[in-house]
Amino acid sequence: MQSCLVKYIIFAALLFVESVMINRVLIRTKVLQMVYACHQNNNNENPAKAEKELFFSLEKTYDLYLYLLLLVSDIGYYAERRIDMARGKYLPSPEEQNPNLRFVNNAFLAQLRQNTTFKREINNRKLSWAPHEGLIKNIYDQILVAPFYIEYMQAESNSYEADKEVWRKIFKQIIQNNSYLEEVLEEKSIYWNDDLDIVLTFVLKTVKRFEQSNGANQALLPMYRDENDRQYALDLFRASIKNAEEYRSMITKAVQNWELERLALMDLIILQVALAEIMEIKDIPLSVSFNEYIDIAKSYSTEKSSLFINGTLDHIVRELKKENKLFKV
Repeated sequence: MQSCLVKYIIFAALLFVESVMINRVLIRTKVLQMVYACHQNNNNENPAKAEKELFFSLEKTYDLYLYLLLLVSDIGYYAERRIDMARGKYLPSPEEQNPNLRFVNNAFLAQLRQNTTFKREINNRKLSWAPHEGLIKNIYDQILVAPFYIEYMQAESNSYEADKEVWRKIFKQIIQNNSYLEEVLEEKSIYWNDDLDIVLTFVLKTVKRFEQSNGANQALLPMYRDENDRQYALDLFRASIKNAEEYRSMITKAVQNWELERLALMDLIILQVALAEIMEIKDIPLSVSFNEYIDIAKSYSTEKSSLFINGTLDHIVRELKKENKLFKV
């Protein structure tokens, strides 16, 4: 499991990455997970099946992005039902008879519900929180007592920006750390075990990018920036599997004082995928590859793994350059 500190670092850093859902940071992680799974399941002999699984995993990550946005709409509908039920009491209180409707009339909520892309994708992918009303209730009950929500509801005036900001806070302060949500997501898809924190950064970016003037045509984050990113995922995975023995040989030479079996399996897989990128993906500078896989090691392996990954990659790259097998800078 990632530590809270590492999760926060990933969460903060990804707020500044390019405006697509499936970016190269996420692709590296998914390729790493799939290469690890292939190793565990001895599935290297069926690369076509593994490639299909990789892209299905990326597709499910985009589903999660849409599912989290769908929470906005469904929490709003749940709030409306609660208001109607309170009004329908035999003896409603004055507050129940004349409720504060600011939250259910939230302009961002209304705009998202009418969003052309959102409606099409939710319908095409058949996404629904209907079987999980308990989760919606859980989140809404936490919203009602949150200080930022009370302040929002009691403010003398309101604005579109305030309507967006209250939802950003709901995602950051309530949804991000909701254990009930994590249980439901784990039940819905095995592909979402490590995705929630990453995908939430893209949801926050989406809320921030909304402009009232764009109406129903407001752009959501596309799945890929372009076809190059999809091809990058395929090339990185294929090279990691096809050249596994070659990369393991390089690693063995670089860590002569260690028996390969004593090294953490995840460290070996990280090095394997990193070498695939360094040697086969020509348009990515060495410094970028180094930094990305060091960050991955901080998140997915042992405490000292980042130093080990850095030192081992540095040794291998220097040897490759000496042998004129690598010309990247």
